[in-house]
Amino acid sequence: MNLKSLFKQPQNTLEGTESEQNVKVNAKTGDFNCPGCGAPLLRTEVRVNYYSCPKCDYYFRIGGRRRLDFICDKGSFKEFDADMISHDPLTFPNYSEKLDAARQKSGEKEAVICGVGKINGYPCAVFSMDANFMMGSMGAAVGEKITKLFEYATENKLPVLGVTVSGGARMQEGMVSLVQMAKTAGAVKKHSDAGGLYIVLLTNPTTGGVTASFAMLGDIELAEPGALVGFAGPRVIEQTLRQKLPDGFQSAESTLKCGYIDAIVERPHQKNFITALLKMHNGGFCDAVN
Repeated sequence: MNLKSLFKQPQNTLEGTESEQNVKVNAKTGDFNCPGCGAPLLRTEVRVNYYSCPKCDYYFRIGGRRRLDFICDKGSFKEFDADMISHDPLTFPNYSEKLDAARQKSGEKEAVICGVGKINGYPCAVFSMDANFMMGSMGAAVGEKITKLFEYATENKLPVLGVTVSGGARMQEGMVSLVQMAKTAGAVKKHSDAGGLYIVLLTNPTTGGVTASFAMLGDIELAEPGALVGFAGPRVIEQTLRQKLPDGFQSAESTLKCGYIDAIVERPHQKNFITALLKMHNGGFCDAVN
């Protein structure tokens, strides 16, 4: 069941579609059961609770544009490079068809939305990844859009906020996809050297080549409760090691204990938390110290 059918009334111009999750809807009442605790829920109560279960705090996966609406001031977001798309550099079997299907499913042309907006009045460059588009995988267009956003932020002395969700590098583009890891990392480094602040909000899941590049290079690393954060997924690790992993392995909570992230922030508090960071860092840009 696509969550778009659960929340049919768009509340804003940024709103996009939602990822598919295991949600069973009662055809008569329109109620559905939470995938986390199984409790019956109403669409309205989930919507007003920032798309989380009010009983167990299970987080429904939400689209990249809804993220922008939660974090950016109303009407302030201006999108960059909206028409930039990946092609099929390797003539990979069925890749063109998968791209078309992803665009239809997500309503997006690519797996990341980039632009500038304001967060409680603070100007900020923002990118928001969308799991509806091939699980937020990073191809040439994703890497190029993020790189160009960092270059713009560096030139215009803006902080950067990145909201990540991804299965990693897009295998259908092979080495073209993998080189985006180095390219985005280089853009982050130049922004940092110029005195720019980079904040990352890790959401469920953030894995693979995205984790191994720009997602874990933030000056401040935040995460949503329960988000999976890692390189290889738990199933791959278990099959490789032939060992059962401990409960909570690679969760945001476990990652926080290991010191890889700085804080876990619930959705209702994310905008104000990020605002406090921008205020603390004088708007998110300072003169670089040589």
